[in-house]
Amino acid sequence: MNKRILIAALLGVFASQAPAQGDPLMDLLQQTRNARAAEQAENKRREAEFRANRDQQATLLRQAKAEKDATEKRSEQLIADFEKNEKDLSELETALNQKIGQLGEMFGVVRQVAGDLRGIVGGSYVSSQPDTEGREDFLEELGRSKELPSIEKLERLWFELQREMTEGGRVVAYSAPVINPDGTETARDVVRVGTFAAVSDGKFLIYPPDTDKLTELKRQPQGRYLGMASDLEGASEGPVRMAIDPTRGALLSVIVQAPGIGERINQGSWIGYIIIGVGAIGLLLAVWRGLALMSIGGAMKRQRGDKARDDNPLGRVMLAGEQVRNADLETVESKLDEAIIKETPALERWLPLLKIIAAVAPLLGLLGTVTGMIVTFQAITLFGTGDPKLMAGGISQALVTTVLGLVVAIPMVFLHSVLAARSKALIQILEEESAGLVAERSESAGAA
Repeated sequence: MNKRILIAALLGVFASQAPAQGDPLMDLLQQTRNARAAEQAENKRREAEFRANRDQQATLLRQAKAEKDATEKRSEQLIADFEKNEKDLSELETALNQKIGQLGEMFGVVRQVAGDLRGIVGGSYVSSQPDTEGREDFLEELGRSKELPSIEKLERLWFELQREMTEGGRVVAYSAPVINPDGTETARDVVRVGTFAAVSDGKFLIYPPDTDKLTELKRQPQGRYLGMASDLEGASEGPVRMAIDPTRGALLSVIVQAPGIGERINQGSWIGYIIIGVGAIGLLLAVWRGLALMSIGGAMKRQRGDKARDDNPLGRVMLAGEQVRNADLETVESKLDEAIIKETPALERWLPLLKIIAAVAPLLGLLGTVTGMIVTFQAITLFGTGDPKLMAGGISQALVTTVLGLVVAIPMVFLHSVLAARSKALIQILEEESAGLVAERSESAGAA
């Protein structure tokens, strides 16, 4: 603005000093005047627009204040209504409790009993029957309900209690869906024993509450229990032996985790296999020697009182005595002793090996115990004692090898003792026969 005024003043000076040159300057002056007039008009328009906006903002502000006042009044009214409703609700609850009286306590007991029964039937084998469908939902709804139960609901609660108790003492056969070990589901014939067990196709079933369906165990209990299950399914009447689980599947799930004989042997590792191999060799050897001594004993028994034969030790000793019949007494004794000495190794053959096996087997078991404990301490060193399962492998190896060593050693001791006694008895027979021949020869020599 000041710059334009200065230009206008200069133009005025130039106009006063050189009026004769006027046209271009006058045009410039006129343009300046026009620009100033346009600028003033624009300023006026802007001022008017600003004033209009100011008035509009003032109007909006007044409207907002009015709405705020109305909202505050409504909030105060709602708070007052809420407090009044709370007071009325408290008075109504008090009046309701007074009217209900002891019924309130009774309905509380009903809800508690319904909740407890819901937990029982949730894991009960009875719930696997098709005619019991929906009772778990009913009991859950009744246990959570805050309303007074109707007579129909009370009667059904009593019915479900009575049904659970009655079915607990019955053996029932029915068809139900069963989840197989491979995850598939098939409809199978099921036999339920109260609330303690359920079997199908000779296999034990469990009833997990989370699946609400009977499930066949991947690992079944031992064969004698499976035999009971098969007998129960095949029975038409009369008492049948059956294993039941009072814990409704929990105990059964633990029992099936117990390792079988094969798994026990595998826990003994390579030392266990060696012990079993040594025991098998000893057992076969004992059987062979037992049969051989029985055969020799029978042949010697038949030899007594008969003509001497060379198919048994007694016969060969008698033949040795006959060969020196005309010799002197000392020669006869020597010949018979020689014959007995020749027969003794055959009667005592392999018996020392049985004694060695009986002594070595527990030593192998002790070796397995030591190696198993080494494995256990290595596990403790690496993983600590927080998880006992990490130490179970070494402990199992130690215990299994010890058991295997004793299982092999104890029978071997008895078998060796029996066979050694039998061998000594046969040798004693030979010595008695030899002594008889010597005595007979001595009597003959004395009579001559």
